[in-house]
Amino acid sequence: MSNLWGQFSQLTSIQEQRLPVMVRGEGCYVFDQNDKRYLDGLSGLFTVQVGHGRKELAEAAAKQAEKLAYFPIWSYGTEPALELASELAALAPGDLNRVFFTTGGSEAVESAWKLARQYFAQIGQPSRSKIISRYLSYHGSTMGALSITGLPAIKNVFEPLVPGAVKVRNTNSFRDPDAEDLEAFGLRCAQDIATRIEMEGPSTVAAVILEPVQNTGGALVPPPGYFARVREICDHYGVLLISDEVICAFGRLGHWFGSERYEYQPDIITFAKGVTSGYSPLGGMMISEALAEPFLGEDDMFLHGLTFAGHPVSAAVALANIELIKREQLLQNVLDNESSLTAHLRRLEDLPIVGDVRGEGYLQVVELVRDPVTLETFSPEECKSLLKGLISHRLFEEGLMCRTDDRAEPLIVLSPPLIAGETQFAEIESVLRTVLSEAWVALQSGSA
Repeated sequence: MSNLWGQFSQLTSIQEQRLPVMVRGEGCYVFDQNDKRYLDGLSGLFTVQVGHGRKELAEAAAKQAEKLAYFPIWSYGTEPALELASELAALAPGDLNRVFFTTGGSEAVESAWKLARQYFAQIGQPSRSKIISRYLSYHGSTMGALSITGLPAIKNVFEPLVPGAVKVRNTNSFRDPDAEDLEAFGLRCAQDIATRIEMEGPSTVAAVILEPVQNTGGALVPPPGYFARVREICDHYGVLLISDEVICAFGRLGHWFGSERYEYQPDIITFAKGVTSGYSPLGGMMISEALAEPFLGEDDMFLHGLTFAGHPVSAAVALANIELIKREQLLQNVLDNESSLTAHLRRLEDLPIVGDVRGEGYLQVVELVRDPVTLETFSPEECKSLLKGLISHRLFEEGLMCRTDDRAEPLIVLSPPLIAGETQFAEIESVLRTVLSEAWVALQSGSA
């Protein structure tokens, strides 16, 4: 019996010793205890930007640990935390020049909501406590972040959650009869935010939180004009705009921050994952100078903190990671090669089970359908047997690690390391073609 209790994992597979054990990584690949190689088509979990086995990052961690392995940044600074904050401020768009560190993405989102609420209390608007997010969005698993999350299936068991988290429509245009004119569709989606602010009462709303590309629901790319209109709405009602870039920052969309790709200026950016390529835990939020101003008084402080936030070893790894991304021009690699990844996935559209391919940068999905003509989706029972059973199992057998996601519609999510190129894309296409062809046959025969 294993004593490990995995994350979002069934205990039965661990108890029955069916748990794969990964022991090493190299580039875009990882290897299990039997030395079988797998293409990491999800970058671990949208995280390993520079690939596995990068000695530069391990050496940065070891060097810092020998010098100062840990010290809190509660009324103190450390050299790596100070240097990293300066580097992030230089990379961030606009006037986002204050950095508050956490140890991960859920904590970053939790911190952003708390900051928004205390900010408005500081400036004499304490009734502004609510936050608006999109249906099906995922923003984390702590109680505040889970409240913001728009996935009912993972929330209901924990209710009652933190009050004041309100949901609006997302930008999923697939199957939407109103989406023929994408720009008009995007403006309608944005207008839903304004409508909800009015319904809740503008004086009660603190923030709107959106991912540049919404992951859950299937790499939902913003329609033209969407974020420009959202920014106008937030400004009109005096509401803060939080860009949740836990997945989309540090090159995933070909830019340091995803908001740059879609040319909107947030008041806060949350980040984690790719900042260290997963080599050490770190997250945080970038904050505009205007939001910091009410906390600059001698007796004022943001009443929030975490023991391991801005950990010196993690900060040193992040600095080395950012330097690697710069030196190897990985942002440009994504921009140069994203169309090739898309092309390989679009070749799969000749398979009747493939309904849509979408996404941008190195964050793309294949949506599966039961009927290629009507675009009918699968029942929950079929998703369980086909997606979580057959497809997920066969992809792993064929050596491709990606995400089979049925939290909304049935999807195969791909997010390879930023170093990936044509070789990896061809491998992804080949494995998907084999497995999805088998799945369609099984579906037609009734064995799935």
